[in-house]
Amino acid sequence: MSIVYLGLGSNLGNKEENLQRAVSLLSAKVGRVLRQSSFYTFKSWGYASKNDFINVVILMETDLCPLDLLNETQRIEKEIGRKEKTDNNRYSDRAIDIDILFYNDEIINHHNLKIPHSLITERDFVLTPLAEIAPDYVHPLNGKTITELKQQH
Repeated sequence: MSIVYLGLGSNLGNKEENLQRAVSLLSAKVGRVLRQSSFYTFKSWGYASKNDFINVVILMETDLCPLDLLNETQRIEKEIGRKEKTDNNRYSDRAIDIDILFYNDEIINHHNLKIPHSLITERDFVLTPLAEIAPDYVHPLNGKTITELKQQH
């Protein structure tokens, strides 16, 4: 079994319900949820929106390989109502977004998938819930704990 951290966000529709449904579907289709952060509200990042996001981070165990995990998270996004993925760094409002933050301590540089997620250190909406459930987790690329990364942000 592999250990994965996933970041989830929603800023359209019933945001809390979207997140709860995503966690439920992840539990049914991906693996067992070991820990879940509180829900946090943040302004949109990378674009202007009148809709605030609610974000959560979960820790799971899964037997899916990284690319199968990516495919399953994208299927769940579509099931919940995600219309299109971010393209060319153009962000938009969405019912659900699921990002793979970490997969074990692996570094994956595939054309469709970068793990650790390349923007973790820039996003308070990831660092805050991640620090709640994994303050001592060490980022495999920079060797810093999540707490240290949050303090630097």
